[in-house]
Amino acid sequence: MLKSAPGRVRELHVQRGRQDDRLQKIHKLAEQHGVTLQWATVKNLDDKVNARHQGVIALCEEGQTHDEAFLLESMEKHGNKALFLVLDGVTDPHNLGACLRSADGAGVHAVVVPKDNSVGLTPVVQKVACGAAESVPLVMVTNLTRTLEKLQQAGAWVVGAAGEAEQFIYDIDLTGPLVLVMGAEGKGIRQLTRKQCDYLAKLPMAGEVSSLNVSVATGVCLFEIVRQRRG
Repeated sequence: MLKSAPGRVRELHVQRGRQDDRLQKIHKLAEQHGVTLQWATVKNLDDKVNARHQGVIALCEEGQTHDEAFLLESMEKHGNKALFLVLDGVTDPHNLGACLRSADGAGVHAVVVPKDNSVGLTPVVQKVACGAAESVPLVMVTNLTRTLEKLQQAGAWVVGAAGEAEQFIYDIDLTGPLVLVMGAEGKGIRQLTRKQCDYLAKLPMAGEVSSLNVSVATGVCLFEIVRQRRG
C-alpha cells in the first residue's frame, strides 16, 4: 500500500521491538511519504484485526471502485489492445485478491464484478492482492450481461472459461480486444453470462480433479493471452 497508494495510508501501527530489514524498509517508506508511525504491543495489534498481521497494520482510506461508464471509456481508450477480466460470482476474498494480482501482472485494464454477487475491496482482498487492488481498477456493474453486450458492441470478444467447452483456451485467437470471463468454483459461469460469451474454452485437465482453483485458472488463461499477444 505504501508503494502503490501512499496517499491512502493515514497511519501505521508497528510491533514494538521489531528491527528486522523488512520493518526498516517500511519505516523508510512511511517517513518518505509523511505517514505517522506508532509503536504498539502484540496485544494492541491483535485487538485491531481478526487475521494475521505480521507485526504491521496500516489504517487506510477505503479503496476506490468504478462503474460501467469508466469501463466503456477504458475500452475506447485501449482499442485493439483492450483486456478485461470478468469474475462472475467469485465471492471468496482470497480468490479475488489473487485474481487481482494476476490481472496486474498480465496487464489487464480492469477487473469487472457484479455488484450483487461479489466480495468488494475488503481488507483481506487488498492484503492478498499485494498492491494490485490499487493498480488494477475494480469495476462493479449492476447487470453483467448488459455490460458484456456493450463491450461487444464496442468491438470486444468475450471468452468464457467452462469445463464442458469443446475447445481449449490455446486454440482460440486471443490477440484482439478481449474480455475473459471466469466463474466461481463448482458453479462456474452463470447461465445468462455463458449465453453472452462469443466463445467458451477450457483448460486441459490430466488428473483426477476436474477443475483448478479459480485464481490459478485465471492466471493460466491470462498468461496464455499474454503469450499470444507477444507473438
